[in-house]
Amino acid sequence: MKALVTGGTGFTGSHLVRRLITRGFEVRVLDNSPGLFAQDLKGLGAHITLGSVTDATIVDRVTAGVDRVFHLAAVFRQINLPDRIYHEVNVTGTRVVGEAALRHGIKSFVYCSTQGVHGNISSPPGDENSPINPEDYYQTTKYEGEREISALATRGLPATTLRPMAIYGPGDPARFLFLFRLVRRGKFLMFGNGETFYHPLYIDNLVDAFELAGNRPVKGEVFLIGDAQYYTLNALVHAVGISLDIDVKIVHLPFQPLWIAAVACEAICRPFGLTPPLFRRRADWFRQNRAFQINHAKHHLNYAPKIDLSTGLARTAFWYKQHGYL
Repeated sequence: MKALVTGGTGFTGSHLVRRLITRGFEVRVLDNSPGLFAQDLKGLGAHITLGSVTDATIVDRVTAGVDRVFHLAAVFRQINLPDRIYHEVNVTGTRVVGEAALRHGIKSFVYCSTQGVHGNISSPPGDENSPINPEDYYQTTKYEGEREISALATRGLPATTLRPMAIYGPGDPARFLFLFRLVRRGKFLMFGNGETFYHPLYIDNLVDAFELAGNRPVKGEVFLIGDAQYYTLNALVHAVGISLDIDVKIVHLPFQPLWIAAVACEAICRPFGLTPPLFRRRADWFRQNRAFQINHAKHHLNYAPKIDLSTGLARTAFWYKQHGYL
């Protein structure tokens, strides 16, 4: 069996590539940069092509002859990046990859979207039928990518869409590292009451879902993928503290001054093309509810998350320490 993983040298993609190789797949990777893991993946036997998913010629070449396509490549949230780039990669690029897969008659296609397309969940927990309410252009273009895949599914593409929660785990150089570093200080500044819900997703659980969707595609279906439980921010911070063997103290502060500071910081940095140290999306972490049911994936994909929060955080903390991040 042969598989193509777009975005395969990144954090999430590299874990999927490793899993597929252990299953006996010949794996092709298409990514626009080697990332942190390209050399490791090459050593395992992955065939890596550097290029963009918007390049139809390259996409056609790497798709020819494969059985399964896992489309993870995307422009993630980058401050000061033009909307045009998000649209080119996350929408046009998704259509290019999907059309190539349809043309070459692949057996299954899995598109990685995001739970962020739902925005804030006002009455948690949400599910796949919760309102679509993206709150930034990244989320908007990921949902537009879903629509591209849905249209291709009506033409015969055996495509399944996954909406992952907040992904974390060993190898993650960004998502949870900021949280771990704040907790390591022993005092965590919580803006608001900390009772906002957060739904983590350990990387191995997500890779399980990718495998299930690739093995038995449910054409045109969308599945929210997360760990078995969601948590308040207060509980999450304490859990990270336990993984670091730190008795962290949470200090509660009002949210509004943080939001004003984030808006001001963005305004000051934007004319100079600088990445602001504080921005609205980061501030929103303290007030947006992200909590979902995963019953649809359990029933139709046989998805059953195996790694719980304490185990996942302990493994992540160990990796951070082992590689000098903490």
